Amino acid sequence: MAKNIAQKIIEAHLVEGKTVPGQEIALKIDQTLLQDATGTMAMLEFETLDVPRVKVKRATAYVDHNMLQTGFENADDHLFLQTMAAKYGLYYSRPGNGISHQAHLERFDIPGQTMLGADSHTCQAGALGMIAIGAGGCEVALAMAGEPYSLIMPEIHLVSLKGTLPAWCSAKDIILELLRRLTVKGGLGKIFEFGGPSLAKLTVPQRSTIANMGAELGLTTSVFPADERTQNFLKAQNRLKDFKFLLPDKDAKYDGQIELDLSKLEPLIAKPHNPDNVVPVREVEGTEVRQVAVGSSVNSSFVDLMVIAEVLKNKKINPGLQLTISPGSRQVLVMVTQNGALSEMIKAGARGLEVACGPCIGMGMAPPSGGISVRTFNRNFPGRSGTADDQVYLTSPEVAAATALKGVITDPRKLGKPPRIKMPTKFYIDDTHFLPPAKDPDKVEIVRGPNIQPLPIQEPLREILEGEVIIKLKDNISTDEILPAGAKILPLRSNIPGISEFMFFYLDPGFVKRVKEKQGGFIVAGENYGQGSSREHAAIVPMYLGIQAVIAKSYARIHRGNLINFGILPFEFANSKDYEMLQQGEKIVLRNVPGIVKSKDRILAEVNGNRIELKINLTERNREIVLAGGLLNYIKSKKS
Repeated sequence: MAKNIAQKIIEAHLVEGKTVPGQEIALKIDQTLLQDATGTMAMLEFETLDVPRVKVKRATAYVDHNMLQTGFENADDHLFLQTMAAKYGLYYSRPGNGISHQAHLERFDIPGQTMLGADSHTCQAGALGMIAIGAGGCEVALAMAGEPYSLIMPEIHLVSLKGTLPAWCSAKDIILELLRRLTVKGGLGKIFEFGGPSLAKLTVPQRSTIANMGAELGLTTSVFPADERTQNFLKAQNRLKDFKFLLPDKDAKYDGQIELDLSKLEPLIAKPHNPDNVVPVREVEGTEVRQVAVGSSVNSSFVDLMVIAEVLKNKKINPGLQLTISPGSRQVLVMVTQNGALSEMIKAGARGLEVACGPCIGMGMAPPSGGISVRTFNRNFPGRSGTADDQVYLTSPEVAAATALKGVITDPRKLGKPPRIKMPTKFYIDDTHFLPPAKDPDKVEIVRGPNIQPLPIQEPLREILEGEVIIKLKDNISTDEILPAGAKILPLRSNIPGISEFMFFYLDPGFVKRVKEKQGGFIVAGENYGQGSSREHAAIVPMYLGIQAVIAKSYARIHRGNLINFGILPFEFANSKDYEMLQQGEKIVLRNVPGIVKSKDRILAEVNGNRIELKINLTERNREIVLAGGLLNYIKSKKS
């Protein structure tokens, strides 16, 4: 039977289940990826499993998020991660070595392998022909311990590319066009596999931009073939031994297909406050801008920065704004330094930031109050930049460079002939800043600063869940809005009591006080609740604060899994009209909850004398996890 790429990789790693969309499967994981914003919690979770050494082919921990060391917290967390990695068998990427997805693409992604990462943009590895999936840290901890990863088998859709990108258009416009068409919910329950006659024209950096922002579509992951482009990239990285051709069979079948004619694209931009709020640049051209930021995990490659350098060469940026450059890896930084491109950008007026996620995660370079920031990043959720009333636009390096020159959002087609950047035939390679695991782990002493607090554990599911609706939310609430990032909050990632004070900090500053006074309660939300980051803190903190359950119209994949993993039931409205009726302050009572969860999919909720029907769509494994009070309790019970 002819197979597509995703089927080939999934079937080669299948441990349980059948590859029928909608059914639960379990996959053997080859690689795991952690970063410091989620990694400290994941390592604490791994430690509770009493496994002496990781059991995957490669496990890597990156320091790329919590880089502003304004206090002891981040520095302490880095030492904790470094010593944990040395003891338990992970490679540790030092601060400044690389943003995880870009650096992993350069040095460790391997066609045909699987990877699970505690970061939603782990899917960027699909650019090199991997099935790479973002998940909560608890799931990654289990994968490091050798457990298979359980998920619902997605549908596999082909995105067929034809035509040629017009001048001044790039891969960012491809993914923005998909977001414009499909919205941030359009990829739920799906894998996008890219193909078509124009696929061969896309370089690996271009593919990585598209794969990275598949997370914004809600996809389980994206995957590209491993072809001659892949081979050339790995050869330039001196990793030809990792290459193998991985192509779909001639008559491969798909669950759906999207046709995309690249020749019909034009420069695009996503307006605040969602990545799918996409319009042609010409529609917002002339909008005054205070900040332009280039880099982060997406559009931070050597080729991307060379576009900026060539556009800015022998020119000056507009004095009304600031331009920042965040290289994706030390490799990129060294290469643009050696060839003079960094000098060109700095002479033009750019500010060089360190190799880190930086402004993308709100760690520095917050825009001025109400000021417009044009960024080549992947997310523009409200307040994510660190400024509560931010106005963040997402676009390509080409548009960003033109905007930096003119001081207003500018269609780059007005700049004349576009730069032509060639892919390097050889990259700068220095792996000394990936620290290997200790050869004698027994001699490694774990460094635990005062910011490393014990992991809170949920109790088994109660017979009755009752409380008030503490907050009612609209559609598409992101994990950034549930539990923000930023320089003030992000350093508390390993301190649940400390970080819990910031839940819904921008949306509802009185939430934490209210939930404490009510001793818990319920969250009510609209569609796609929990989109965006994989941060499981957005589920751990509600559990810690006593949230009984969440009731929403629908959920983003990773956050729904995180809620289950920490013993919080993700209910859905059986009748969406009941969302309108259920208001903040109303009391909800759910009875015989364990009995319902064991075998049924519906439950009646008592609301001020009325009853509304709720759905609870759980696999058998999900049911056991919730009944146990979370994933860690469930795993421990299996081993006892």
